[in-house]
Amino acid sequence: MDYRKLALERHKELRGKITVELKDTLDSQEKLSTYYTPGVAAVSSYVAEHPNEARDYTWLNNSVAVVSDGSAVLGLGDIGPYGALPVMEGKAMLFKHFAGIDAVPIILDVHSADEIVAAVVAIAPSFGGINLEDIAAPICFEVEDRIKSALNIPVMHDDQHGTAIVVLAGLINAMKVIGKQLKDCRIVVVGAGAAGTAIMKLVNLYADSEILAVDSKGIISGDRKDLNDEKKKLLEFTNKQKISGSLHDALGNADVFIGVSKAGLLTTEMILIMAKNPIVFAMANPDPEIMPDVAKAAGVAVMATGRSDFPNQVNNALAFPGIFRGALDNHVNKITEEHKIKAAEVIAGLVEAPTADEIIPSVLDTRLVTEIAKVIV
Repeated sequence: MDYRKLALERHKELRGKITVELKDTLDSQEKLSTYYTPGVAAVSSYVAEHPNEARDYTWLNNSVAVVSDGSAVLGLGDIGPYGALPVMEGKAMLFKHFAGIDAVPIILDVHSADEIVAAVVAIAPSFGGINLEDIAAPICFEVEDRIKSALNIPVMHDDQHGTAIVVLAGLINAMKVIGKQLKDCRIVVVGAGAAGTAIMKLVNLYADSEILAVDSKGIISGDRKDLNDEKKKLLEFTNKQKISGSLHDALGNADVFIGVSKAGLLTTEMILIMAKNPIVFAMANPDPEIMPDVAKAAGVAVMATGRSDFPNQVNNALAFPGIFRGALDNHVNKITEEHKIKAAEVIAGLVEAPTADEIIPSVLDTRLVTEIAKVIV
């Protein structure tokens, strides 16, 4: 099936994927006077005097802004605000379908950290939570940190943390399949942008594994003179053996390869120098760092990708609906590292008997949102 052609046809037919629905009808003068003037003035006055109760009288209890500047959309790059809008509409659709959350796509035609932060903070009173999306690294790290500090509502950059949570869940179950402990593994992460950085931080916090970060120029090491501040911070917990060199050098005796980079980067020859029963998470989209059939023929024990047409899809939709559902329902103002680890453990736990072809539950598993929401407290 040609999904690209179908997507163009369906989007044009529907003219977007989301709409606004009313919770009551306006079929009488009484309702009109109650929900708008003069009745609404009483609600406005009360909420103005009791701002902490605003969520009880407005949609703040169930609303999330999906915010992007369009600078890192899917694998398409900086395609601008109009290019980003269909993706943000899709994210809003997932919020509503899986978690019943009213999400609104907000596309910003600005790109500096100061401009993005100012815009989000300015509109924040209209929403119960902020989901940041498709903002390029390294600006995304500063943007999220500053917005979290400025606001008292849940804020999460899903490209970072949604991906990291699902990867950790997959790794927890992959370890059960191959009979190893994550803390004893050597992990190579290729791609040190938003997703790669968050993956490394969360895995390090969970298991304190040996981690090597690799970017387009090779292993991130102390002798590199071209590292930005975020990559320098990675050296605080990665590459403790101070190894330099290429991806090939990094993969010697490695237990796990995690790719958030580009298609075709991992070769059969590289897999052959990894440890016995290696794990490969090749998550470049639409084409992974190595195709599953090639990887398995080379001896890969557990394979995951970002695609829905292969087993073990690493999909952020496994995590973010339940996380925001729990944050909104349980009045959680900050999404913490502990929340992310608990969410990963819940996702992993939904696969009762992990196998090489099932380490991650389906995104359609109806237990996901409810079970994750329980631990976001």
